[in-house]
Amino acid sequence: MALVVAAATLSSGCSLWNGSLWGGSSKPKPAELGPVVPVIGVRQAWTSKIGNIGRLPLDVHVNGTTVTVASADGTVAAIDARTGGDLWRATIGESLSAGVGSDGKWTAVVTQSNQLVVLAQGREAWRQPLTAQTYTAPLVAGNRVFVLGGDRSLTAFDAAGGTKLWNQQRPGEPLVLRQDGLLTAVGDTLIAGMSGRMVGFNPDNGTVRWEAPLASPRGTNDVERLVELLGRVSREGDNVCARAYLATVGCVDTSRGTVAWTRPASGTEGIHGDGAMLFGTESNGTVIAWKRSDGAQAWSLDKLRYRRLTAPLLLGRSVVVGDDSGLVHLLSRDDGAFLNRLTTDGSGVAAAPVAAGETLVVVTRNGGIYGFRPE
Repeated sequence: MALVVAAATLSSGCSLWNGSLWGGSSKPKPAELGPVVPVIGVRQAWTSKIGNIGRLPLDVHVNGTTVTVASADGTVAAIDARTGGDLWRATIGESLSAGVGSDGKWTAVVTQSNQLVVLAQGREAWRQPLTAQTYTAPLVAGNRVFVLGGDRSLTAFDAAGGTKLWNQQRPGEPLVLRQDGLLTAVGDTLIAGMSGRMVGFNPDNGTVRWEAPLASPRGTNDVERLVELLGRVSREGDNVCARAYLATVGCVDTSRGTVAWTRPASGTEGIHGDGAMLFGTESNGTVIAWKRSDGAQAWSLDKLRYRRLTAPLLLGRSVVVGDDSGLVHLLSRDDGAFLNRLTTDGSGVAAAPVAAGETLVVVTRNGGIYGFRPE
């Protein structure tokens, strides 16, 4: 069984900034940020609020113009990104360990007591016990709910009634990150990160269709050998690109289950991009752009070093990243130049920014929800 509790000291990005990795008793001081002359006009359109996010591994989910979020204490809300108003809001009744997954009809979260809870339009439809702790937001697709457990189990439930359909158990390394992992669907294939491998499953019965290794365990102890594929991936057709924690970035042809390429990369957050480029943030705060075709580095930016950056969002001509002071940086996709800088409540950006319709949505650790739009 994987030791999730032991890994928690590594997870959520916390340990990357302690003295053990940086050779000192405190994290390095970020460089001062100079003023930014806005190249792209952006205005704050609205704000909303949910409970404290803290270190909940939150996946902010988007369905059209609906944004679904959750707080650590178990509040779940669907928000209209056009106005910032609630479409519905619900209280689970206990703290969460993972969320949020939704297909617009069903919304799923996992509690600290290992309960999968599914809501229908804000009302609890059912809950089912899980056999392991879970830190990855459930995937809701095809009238099913898929759960990736911290013990590297993958389980499918019927979304309407909660019946367990199948379970697939995989061996793995003894430590697991308390962080959102890779769980998505491409066509009729369910794709999950299992240690350093991207694995394609038949969603009907859980059988394995293919495995594609992006990284292998390395080192002499369990901490050094820890390798996981992280949430927030970049998909273009059958091509899915992902990051392996502190190891690599790579792309897989999911129609055949073959690795297109991998490149060494030392990041702890997912990646984003389009058909031409990929973007990621390294553990030291460097922002890097790679060519999607072969992984060649296009540019890097070190002016945000040591700021605990989120995974990026590619939005038009901008690469959007949040940091631990609550700032949101808009960088040029072409060369990383600063295009604008947005402010929130100063508590730190809790999850990768998302785009819902014409609105950029940012959630902070104190539970602030901000909607920004171009001027």
